[in-house]
Amino acid sequence: MENKHPISEILEESLTKLKQLVDVDTIIGKPITAPDGTIIIPISKVSFGFATGGSELPTSKPSMPFGGGSGGGVTIAPLAFLVIANGNVQLLQMQTADNTADRVVNMVPNMIDKVSGIIGQKKAEKAAKEEKTAAFTE
Repeated sequence: MENKHPISEILEESLTKLKQLVDVDTIIGKPITAPDGTIIIPISKVSFGFATGGSELPTSKPSMPFGGGSGGGVTIAPLAFLVIANGNVQLLQMQTADNTADRVVNMVPNMIDKVSGIIGQKKAEKAAKEEKTAAFTE
């Protein structure tokens, strides 16, 4: 049998409990389907802190020279909801963008939609032009 130091036992137990609290479904939530078929996926920010410590103490009983403890905290904050409806994907944020990086990330879905629209329009124009050219040459 492996003889573990008491601090490693405290650390293992604390991390096991923390792992049970914070899993992937906490950050990217389970999809919720509305009656109209709209899918809503919650997105959260998870922050946690953890500390553990111990010390060997002088004692008259050599088998119990250890004292230790651990503590931690978890914060879960909802950030946004990913909404999928009628073939469209939209990110609904709970908070406004505070910095440039947040603003850039917020603009990405709209930019993708605009670029897709421009590409689709160009393809349609090209196809129409080719049809006219084909009809004219016949």
